Amino acid sequence: MSVTYDDSVGVEVSSDSFWEVGNYKRTVKRTDDGHRLCSDLMNCLHERARIEKAYAQQLTEWARRWRQLVEKGPQYGTLEKAWVALTSEAEGVSELHLQVKAALMNEDFEKVKNWQKEVFHKQMMGGFKETKEAEDGFRKAQKPWAKKLKEVEAAKKAYHTACKEEKLAISRENNSKVDPSLNPEQLKKLQDKVEKCKQDVLKTKEKYEKALKELDQGTPQYMENMEQVFEQCQQFEEKRLRFFREVLLEVQKHLDLSNVASYRNIYCDLEQSIKAADAVEDLRWFRANHGPGMSMNWPQFEEWSADMNRTLSRREKKKTTDGVTLTGINQTGDQALQNRPSSASSFEKTQSYPTDWSDDEANNPFSSTDANGDSNPFDEDAASGAEVRVRALYDYEGQEHDELSLKAGDELTKIEDEDEQGWCKGRLDNGQVGLYPANYVEAIQ
Repeated sequence: MSVTYDDSVGVEVSSDSFWEVGNYKRTVKRTDDGHRLCSDLMNCLHERARIEKAYAQQLTEWARRWRQLVEKGPQYGTLEKAWVALTSEAEGVSELHLQVKAALMNEDFEKVKNWQKEVFHKQMMGGFKETKEAEDGFRKAQKPWAKKLKEVEAAKKAYHTACKEEKLAISRENNSKVDPSLNPEQLKKLQDKVEKCKQDVLKTKEKYEKALKELDQGTPQYMENMEQVFEQCQQFEEKRLRFFREVLLEVQKHLDLSNVASYRNIYCDLEQSIKAADAVEDLRWFRANHGPGMSMNWPQFEEWSADMNRTLSRREKKKTTDGVTLTGINQTGDQALQNRPSSASSFEKTQSYPTDWSDDEANNPFSSTDANGDSNPFDEDAASGAEVRVRALYDYEGQEHDELSLKAGDELTKIEDEDEQGWCKGRLDNGQVGLYPANYVEAIQ
């Protein structure tokens, strides 16, 4: 047997074999481990689902923000559509990752949770029914053999003790033969002790061999019973292993978006949108809508009439120019492109770009009011007179983008004298330049 005793210290040394008494507990513990592994797998899936949800939310937010920036920014035409398609890709992928999150929680997580509940049955006093059944089965299978093993251990101990006593008695007898102080009666007692020890050795050896023989006879039945319970535990564990493999395969299918047709379609659409970007078409559109292809009300000779003698205010002049019908103008080929349907452009939307797109206006050559078409950028500076500090007498709300808004008491600098319509040009302390009614201010003395 694998169990031995060290006579010097008297400590039992056992092997790590499954067949040793009590070593079946590792097999039994596997049942408890199986329940814990189910919980671990659920936690694993739950954490991954949270990651999928967070990623989907971040993609959606990213797509929303950049769609707004692109639509309000200076990009136009087919390339604008290609750029916006990139945000559509993010929205599509976001939706797919939300589906992954839902599959992980609603299908995989719930499947493991329900399987764990069905397979592992908790007891009132704690632990699981399956664990107790395995423990009882092994203990029952091991009990007869363990009893015989205990008898063998006792017989072996008795035999070894008898051998030790015999050796000690022989040693004493041998020492007495050279000791002249011992009388014959004492020598006789030592000889009798040796004889008795020899008889004890023979008896204990016989019992030891008999107990060992009985143990060996019971070992096959012991092994058969232990194998039977072990196979039951193996079958129970096999169900968990196969179930885990099945769940992990389903998780793999839910995570693998490469096999999802809609996932491939997202990138097919993105590729088509990008390839559809046409620089020539965009430049042609810009030429027709913002370049030489635009119509122009070229000056023509006009006869004098009494109606033209009436002096128009600045406001009336601006109104008469809005929506004017052009006559006598022949459209060129570029101008005729205006009649064709053109792709939507961000230039046709609001020009109030978000701060993300704005550059330093102080260094922007196109940020002056002259670039808006209300004045000719090639006119020489018409300013006359020295700059004068003035104070607003009344509130005035600017009606046009080139007019200043004033509050009574505001101070500013007049940089051009009053024109024939009663307007002055001034500059606020923040640097804004524009027009204001001349009779709304007074010079600061």
